[in-house]
Amino acid sequence: MNVITKRKISDLGYHFIDGEHIPEGKDEYYLRDQQHKKLKSKYRLLSAYDIEVLVKNQNTSSDWTQIHVTDKFNPKLVKRCEFYGKIRIGALENYYLDYHDMKAPVGLYDSTIISCDLGDNVVVNNVKQLAHYIIGDQCILININEMTTSNRAKFGNGILKKGEAENVRIKLEICNENTGRSILPFNGMLAADAYIWAKYRGDHELMDRLLEITDNAYDSSRGYYGVVKERSVIKNCLIVKDSNIGSDAYIKGCNKIKNLTVNSSADESTQIGEGVELVNGIIGYGCRVFYGVKAVRFVMATNSCLKYGARLINSYLGENSTISCCEVLNSLIYAGHEQHHNNSFLCAATIKGQSNLAAGATIGSNHNSRAADGEIVAGRGFWPGLCVSLKHNCNFASFTLISKGDYPAEINLPTPFSLLINDESEGVLKVMPGYWFFYNMYALARNSWKCEKRDKRKVKYLNIEFEYLAPDTISEIYNSISLFELWVGQTHLGKDAE
Repeated sequence: MNVITKRKISDLGYHFIDGEHIPEGKDEYYLRDQQHKKLKSKYRLLSAYDIEVLVKNQNTSSDWTQIHVTDKFNPKLVKRCEFYGKIRIGALENYYLDYHDMKAPVGLYDSTIISCDLGDNVVVNNVKQLAHYIIGDQCILININEMTTSNRAKFGNGILKKGEAENVRIKLEICNENTGRSILPFNGMLAADAYIWAKYRGDHELMDRLLEITDNAYDSSRGYYGVVKERSVIKNCLIVKDSNIGSDAYIKGCNKIKNLTVNSSADESTQIGEGVELVNGIIGYGCRVFYGVKAVRFVMATNSCLKYGARLINSYLGENSTISCCEVLNSLIYAGHEQHHNNSFLCAATIKGQSNLAAGATIGSNHNSRAADGEIVAGRGFWPGLCVSLKHNCNFASFTLISKGDYPAEINLPTPFSLLINDESEGVLKVMPGYWFFYNMYALARNSWKCEKRDKRKVKYLNIEFEYLAPDTISEIYNSISLFELWVGQTHLGKDAE
């Protein structure tokens, strides 16, 4: 049964935080006031003239004394709006805002606004419900069905608010679909953070400390407002809920955005486009998400891209990566991953970057039994060819190229820069070590400079190694030489025994 509570209309916009969660000596606005950067601006109550103009323009309020404005407030630019709760409105002046050939007059029109702070010269037009948000200067909000924040909003972080049970905590089930490697997402998470958390499960003290560090990084108090920072544009969206959105973001035509942190800045603007549904996630600076993408419980690092119906679920996507059309589940993906074809599939995998999935590749899907998907671990430069199918636990060294075929068993390939072939005629796997150096050095060089060229991050908070000869691959080469010596010796001894 749906529980629908009937309350007095005069209470709408108030009691955002339950009394038991308000610290002694504070009111329900104490966190909102901390978040509101321009609170020191001189606000005043509405004058009799302001109220007269507002009423004449068919605006209503449950209590006009709860609306606070600045001296540059122009009541003529507010029409057919309903106000509930405490409202603060910045300057409204006779301008229009022009963005991508969309011209919108400054002001508040045909909207329901509940307990919000609105910055200078904003556009709020046909927002059917705008509740508990702090809107920055020169933001444009047009044609939005619902834009609200709950008092327990976590903005995509894997934390709990006071009074919440552990079972509501958001976790990412990366690398394994059996939930045995779950991690807690947080804003600013690196692939290395996710790797340590997912791969060292036997160190229980480490796991406890990681949980403690994440919880301590965020305030568990209820009552934080959603924030849309200056110059962001949100238009023609159905639902925007429990989300923090950085400056200069452009969000248009989305079906649903819920429980997100969307990082964006003047130098690294994030854009989210048509038909998108994003729930429980962190989106880095300069990201692009377009055209029917579905993402749930995810982290997108800086300058990554999802487009053309891609699905990203319970996964971490590293910097400078692009997934188009494909499905990715339960995966940890490092920087520089490319996956473009509609029938590519990636599941229960750890891919360490500079990788490229060809059409038809099915990586990590064990759909031949009732068992969970096998874990795939691949070093940098992983390149499974057309229609490669890997359905079991596998480990691949850096820059492994896999020839077309269905690989029916577990594989541990420790030699980097190798070509792997499933020779069905002989019923054996064939490995050609150093394939790239013999036959395609150009592809190695191209991979390095291409990844570096695609690194569009303005703030390079993480140094990413793009060269194919680097400490990781050199170490693998030395290990391989030792293995070659061992294998040659074993082969020679075997022949002598015969």
